[in-house]
Amino acid sequence: MLTPKEVAAAAARALDAKKGVDIRLLAIADISTLADYFLICTGTSNTHVKTLCDAVEEALDLAGEPVLRREGHRSGTWVLLDYGCLVVHVFTDETRKFYDLERLWSDATPVPLDPGISE
Repeated sequence: MLTPKEVAAAAARALDAKKGVDIRLLAIADISTLADYFLICTGTSNTHVKTLCDAVEEALDLAGEPVLRREGHRSGTWVLLDYGCLVVHVFTDETRKFYDLERLWSDATPVPLDPGISE
């Protein structure tokens, strides 16, 4: 069984492997009961957003962490993957700027990603 931070790290590596843009990890456990972490990433197109989400789901399935809930998969501009301890948000650039989760969750603690992961 993976720790919440290990789940987040595995998801971040999956996003990075598929060329996710501006990958950010926020620790939210101290300010919310929603999850321990939010992982936020930008895809360059609707197709890229889907590819990024598929990569996260595959990596975490292999690690024994199946997705609990998926939202927004049809629109392709914002997909949310809920793993209980981790919520992954994958946006197109325009949608990420519109919702600006980093500003909305500015009280969250930014968590450094593994070296080599593109931020």
